[in-house]
Amino acid sequence: MINYKESLNTAQLEAVTSTQGPILVIAGAGSGKTRTIVYRLAYLVEQGIVPENILLLTFTRKAANQMLYRSGQLLEREMNSVSGGTFHGFSYMMLKKFANVLGFTTGFNIMDSGDSEEIIKGIRSDLKLGSGDRSFPRNRTILSYISKSRNKEISLAQLVEKDAFHLREYIDDLEKVAEMYKTEKQRLALLDYDDLLFFLETLLMENSEVLDFIRNVYKYIMVDEYQDTNLVQARLARLIASHDGNIMVVGDDAQSIYGFRGADVGNILDFPKLFPKARMIRLEENYRSTQPILELTNDILSHMEQKFDKNLFSSNTSADLPELIRPVSDMSQARTVLAKVMELSKIHPLHEIAVLFRAGYQSYPLEVELNKASIPYQKFGGIKFSEAAHIKDVLSLARMVDAQPDYLSWKRGLGLLPGIGPKTAEKLFRAYEQGKHEDLEKFGAKNKNFRQLRELLVSLGGLENDPSRLMEAIIEFYHPYLEQKYAEDLPKRINGLEQLQQIVAGYNNLDSFLSDMILENPDPFGTGIKDDALVLSTIHSSKGLEWSAVMVIDLVEERFPSRQAMFDAKSMDEERRLLYVACTRAKSYLGLLVPSAVYSRNSGFNQPVQESPFIRELSVSKCVEFLENHLGQLKKKKKPAEMSRNHKIKTPPSTYCTHKIFGRGKIISSIPPNKYKVNFPGVGLKVINGDYLQIED
Repeated sequence: MINYKESLNTAQLEAVTSTQGPILVIAGAGSGKTRTIVYRLAYLVEQGIVPENILLLTFTRKAANQMLYRSGQLLEREMNSVSGGTFHGFSYMMLKKFANVLGFTTGFNIMDSGDSEEIIKGIRSDLKLGSGDRSFPRNRTILSYISKSRNKEISLAQLVEKDAFHLREYIDDLEKVAEMYKTEKQRLALLDYDDLLFFLETLLMENSEVLDFIRNVYKYIMVDEYQDTNLVQARLARLIASHDGNIMVVGDDAQSIYGFRGADVGNILDFPKLFPKARMIRLEENYRSTQPILELTNDILSHMEQKFDKNLFSSNTSADLPELIRPVSDMSQARTVLAKVMELSKIHPLHEIAVLFRAGYQSYPLEVELNKASIPYQKFGGIKFSEAAHIKDVLSLARMVDAQPDYLSWKRGLGLLPGIGPKTAEKLFRAYEQGKHEDLEKFGAKNKNFRQLRELLVSLGGLENDPSRLMEAIIEFYHPYLEQKYAEDLPKRINGLEQLQQIVAGYNNLDSFLSDMILENPDPFGTGIKDDALVLSTIHSSKGLEWSAVMVIDLVEERFPSRQAMFDAKSMDEERRLLYVACTRAKSYLGLLVPSAVYSRNSGFNQPVQESPFIRELSVSKCVEFLENHLGQLKKKKKPAEMSRNHKIKTPPSTYCTHKIFGRGKIISSIPPNKYKVNFPGVGLKVINGDYLQIED
């Protein structure tokens, strides 16, 4: 028999030994969630529950297999007869079993994403959509929007208006494609990944005999990472368990960060309402982070509008506070992080140090600094700066200015221009290489785009020692091609080019700049965490992982939280949860970096920025050690007086105001004592003194 009292803390033991009725386990970060599930599986079997009556639903098959293996090790027996897997896998199994009930008399087949894209491609061809229009979204993009709209259970029009406003002119066409895609699947008896969940829900709602059968088989249900379920997954769990069935869901509302793909934090928050007899158990003892780090993360959580109260604590009472570092700019931030990595690497191996960020492009300046310092790194989430297609396009154009001809750069640069394929590009390169300028002029007379590019390259010939001006001209030339080639994610690409302009501003020689940009990182991307390589990761990709030392960069408005999130109170809550997830990845060191200025493409200079509202609302005097960058050295700074709780940043959900010049706008946040951040349609975000605003009641 397993000694559960010796193996588990009090809260874990309560969760493991509670077997009857609905149970909600709120598992704080690092609190032993997986351990609790593993021991509960073993406990159920020891209590005489037949393994075939247990259903374990997780978000990856790998997670389910690991839990079943570990519980089997405890029991010294196989746990293969437990049904463990994903919602989609379980749905597929049930639909196969009852296909005839749904009307699939000859069965059905599941499509992968490649199959779905082929159907979308055929529909577009039949409807003659996007022919000759390089801004029309690609098949994969269309498919992703169809999937997101289904998972969020909103219309395609609503999704595009909220998440892809630059594609709003194509809404009617996208809706036609989505409707025909649905019809074609029905005609061919095909289901895609999303269909599995909705078809199972239909099966259970419309066939009481099937529902009764499933309830009789699966009498004990466990759901992991419940905060990441979407609406239909939560409904399925409720259907299978019934209102008072033996269902345990485990999760953390504070780690619900996947709203962009359909996860709904309301599922876990509303669990006690949907299951009135539910019992709540909180796992709050943290086995990962030091107490000072947990003090900060608890403070972050205290500002959540909707949440389950929890107070993480640890027996590791280190005296080292998290550090709040204020570099002068986002470029000096990269150098500051590099210096901090060098310092931390004396204590921790590189793979135990991570730099986290809100969006992939935010690590670009740091990547350049790491390459120059020959520090190996791996990046997870987003792609490496030098591998981004639009960055490679611009760098190819820059290399075409060089007196030493480069065939690959000419091929890529000319490939942007309509009417020039690979063979023509090679001919033009050979003519340039051999000095046959008359051939280039003849071709330019027939091809306006080539003529304009050639005129640009000639005009830039004397700017090799002013790479900043040279790059500005190239990006201006490239912008129309960027809009045509990457319409579906244009804002993200523009951010990348802004970072490139900021990086080049630190050079006075084109050759040095291009050399630094092509330095290769020796580690392959996406193959798992390697020894002796610094980790760069988006926060979304970091969930579930941990490091000895963590730095979170770009904690300023419109970068963290993102610009889009600042328009919506619900999105702001998810961004706050994202910061909580980032900070709880750290075991012993946590650094928060808040640059005072960031590069602005419009002005060509660094512009002062507001620190993130999540930093402003912290009880800073007890949470962090303040450091500032002084002449390249990090110096301790006197802590400011603790912020009054009455002065925290507020995000009114529906307050509007009027300005004499900008018109009517929505107030996004208030900045004490008398300023407001306002979004004016057609103008954008402005920080305005309250004396100049007429605020509506």
